[in-house]
Amino acid sequence: MKKGKQMLTLDQPATYEIKVPGHFDESWSVWSEKMTITAESEDDGSPITTLTGLVDQAALHGILRRLYSYGLPLISVNFIKDR
Repeated sequence: MKKGKQMLTLDQPATYEIKVPGHFDESWSVWSEKMTITAESEDDGSPITTLTGLVDQAALHGILRRLYSYGLPLISVNFIKDR
Protein backbone atom coordinates (compact mmCIF):
# COMPACT_ATOMS: atom_id res chain seq x y z
CA MET A 1 0.00 0.00 0.00
CA LYS A 2 1.32 3.44 -0.90
CA LYS A 3 1.93 5.98 1.80
CA GLY A 4 0.45 9.43 1.50
CA LYS A 5 -3.25 9.73 0.85
CA GLN A 6 -5.30 7.96 3.51
CA MET A 7 -8.05 5.61 2.37
CA LEU A 8 -11.67 6.10 3.37
CA THR A 9 -12.61 3.50 6.00
CA LEU A 10 -15.75 2.43 7.86
CA ASP A 11 -14.60 3.61 11.27
CA GLN A 12 -12.95 6.95 10.45
CA PRO A 13 -15.13 10.06 10.38
CA ALA A 14 -15.55 11.96 7.13
CA THR A 15 -17.63 14.93 6.05
CA TYR A 16 -20.83 14.08 4.19
CA GLU A 17 -23.53 16.21 2.62
CA ILE A 18 -27.08 14.83 2.40
CA LYS A 19 -29.83 16.62 0.45
CA VAL A 20 -33.54 15.92 0.87
CA PRO A 21 -36.66 17.74 -0.35
CA GLY A 22 -38.48 20.13 1.97
CA HIS A 23 -37.43 22.50 4.73
CA PHE A 24 -36.70 21.14 8.22
CA ASP A 25 -37.49 23.17 11.29
CA GLU A 26 -35.16 23.60 14.29
CA SER A 27 -36.49 20.47 16.04
CA TRP A 28 -34.54 18.32 13.57
CA SER A 29 -31.24 19.48 15.07
CA VAL A 30 -32.04 17.47 18.23
CA TRP A 31 -31.56 14.09 16.53
CA SER A 32 -28.82 15.21 14.17
CA GLU A 33 -26.53 17.07 16.55
CA LYS A 34 -23.50 16.14 14.47
CA MET A 35 -25.03 17.65 11.34
CA THR A 36 -25.47 21.25 10.26
CA ILE A 37 -28.91 21.81 8.75
CA THR A 38 -29.29 24.36 5.95
CA ALA A 39 -32.55 25.20 4.18
CA GLU A 40 -32.38 26.48 0.62
CA SER A 41 -34.35 26.41 -2.62
CA GLU A 42 -33.72 24.95 -6.05
CA ASP A 43 -33.75 27.22 -9.10
CA ASP A 44 -37.42 26.32 -9.62
CA GLY A 45 -38.25 27.34 -6.03
CA SER A 46 -38.50 23.80 -4.63
CA PRO A 47 -37.40 23.67 -0.97
CA ILE A 48 -34.34 21.58 -0.13
CA THR A 49 -32.65 20.80 3.17
CA THR A 50 -28.93 20.01 3.27
CA LEU A 51 -27.42 18.17 6.22
CA THR A 52 -23.62 18.43 6.43
CA GLY A 53 -21.36 16.96 9.06
CA LEU A 54 -18.38 14.89 10.16
CA VAL A 55 -19.60 11.35 10.91
CA ASP A 56 -18.36 7.78 10.57
CA GLN A 57 -20.11 5.23 8.35
CA ALA A 58 -22.25 3.82 11.21
CA ALA A 59 -23.60 7.28 12.05
CA LEU A 60 -24.16 8.02 8.35
CA HIS A 61 -26.24 4.86 7.97
CA GLY A 62 -28.20 5.79 11.10
CA ILE A 63 -29.01 9.22 9.67
CA LEU A 64 -30.05 7.69 6.33
CA ARG A 65 -32.28 5.16 8.12
CA ARG A 66 -33.93 7.94 10.10
CA LEU A 67 -34.60 9.95 6.94
CA TYR A 68 -36.08 6.81 5.36
CA SER A 69 -38.31 6.20 8.39
CA TYR A 70 -39.70 9.72 7.94
CA GLY A 71 -40.49 8.93 4.31
CA LEU A 72 -37.99 11.45 2.95
CA PRO A 73 -36.48 10.59 -0.44
CA LEU A 74 -32.79 11.33 -0.93
CA ILE A 75 -31.77 13.87 -3.53
CA SER A 76 -28.08 13.18 -2.98
CA VAL A 77 -25.49 11.86 -0.53
CA ASN A 78 -21.96 13.15 -1.15
CA PHE A 79 -18.62 12.43 0.42
CA ILE A 80 -16.97 15.84 0.89
CA LYS A 81 -13.64 15.03 2.53
CA ASP A 82 -12.03 12.74 5.01
CA ARG A 83 -10.86 14.05 8.31
